[in-house]
Amino acid sequence: MSNRRNLRATRASGEGGSPSGRVPGLDSPFKRDIYSRFVKTLPSQLTPFVRSDVVGALLAETLGRPGEELSLAELGRRIGVSSTIVHREVGRLVDAGVLWDRQSGRNRLVRANVDHPLYGLMRDIVAATYGPVPVLRRLLDGVAGVSDVYIYGSWAARRSGEPGEFPNDVDVLVVGSTPRRVLADVAARAGEEIGVEVNISRVSPADWQDAAPSPFIATLRERPLVEVLRADRDD
Repeated sequence: MSNRRNLRATRASGEGGSPSGRVPGLDSPFKRDIYSRFVKTLPSQLTPFVRSDVVGALLAETLGRPGEELSLAELGRRIGVSSTIVHREVGRLVDAGVLWDRQSGRNRLVRANVDHPLYGLMRDIVAATYGPVPVLRRLLDGVAGVSDVYIYGSWAARRSGEPGEFPNDVDVLVVGSTPRRVLADVAARAGEEIGVEVNISRVSPADWQDAAPSPFIATLRERPLVEVLRADRDD
């Protein structure tokens, strides 16, 4: 009982998080990194029947590319969580028959079980909800001039747990110098794959890091952002 009282006191005092979801000490863009999309106080509102945000991200990485085998280390790198969490959640999905796994040397490889009776339904639902991150990562990774990529707006808000109507489009921010016509082509291709409209805005790295940002950037910094790509991320 004492441990529970200590935990409640810690939460009430704001240590380790805050009721508003803001992270103490991370308000300044020069003092904080983008807060991890998996460290949050509220569950994602994109697919309420998926047991956790991590599971949704794992399903998006696997069900969307059924012929691809991924190691647990690669899955953890892509979705930004520890190997322990990946191992636990993959084990549950394998036990449920949603994923297949096999051992290859020291690596455990997993892939979608396309023979599952609900595979098609699960793939379509996950693609419409968690699918934007892996799709955009694949389409923008390696594109000249792309530095950082984030999803913002209503999709990011639902992913971060804010209640509201299901988003009817996906707003993407590219930090870099890629020509806008190239980004428009990527947006069109992503929209076709995801099944909803994709809008890509571009800002320069200097503007994104400016201590006196434009109203647009200032607003983005205050609202949920979901990381897709980041140039300085250690993979």
